[in-house]
Amino acid sequence: MNLQVQKNTLYVGGLAEDVNEAILHAAFIPFGDIKDVKTPLDQATQKHRSFGFVTFLEREDAVAAMDNMDGAELYGRVLTVNYALPDRIKGGEQGWAAQPIWADADTWFERQQQEQEMQRLQSEQRAAMQVAEELHRKKMAEERQGEKEEDAEIKSDPMAVAEAEILSQTT
Repeated sequence: MNLQVQKNTLYVGGLAEDVNEAILHAAFIPFGDIKDVKTPLDQATQKHRSFGFVTFLEREDAVAAMDNMDGAELYGRVLTVNYALPDRIKGGEQGWAAQPIWADADTWFERQQQEQEMQRLQSEQRAAMQVAEELHRKKMAEERQGEKEEDAEIKSDPMAVAEAEILSQTT
């Protein structure tokens, strides 16, 4: 499965409980301008879930931060820094664990309807193509049949055969 990563957004795992968004911002600001910092909360405890996301304005800054901060220590914990996966794969900003299982139901039904409509249109298009191909085959067969009948008429009429020979010799 080939997933497109968000090259400006980094996943930062292994955060200590004391680390908040301001501390995470301060740790990563030396590498470039930061667009956004998020630490998704656990709904039960209202504390972050030991990871966060840092989004840089420039891709090069994100690369530099990842190269320097992956394996670095922050508040006594070793960080894991990678490119973040897109939200649509993870399940939104808070991830699947923070969402009820039916949260994606509406979009799922919409996607199903769109897929069914696409399949219907494709089958209609295939059917139309088959009809067009069949008509073309019939027309070609009729033309071939007409040529055979003309050839048969020419061969049965001695004057037509002689005329055809003369025409072929003059050209």
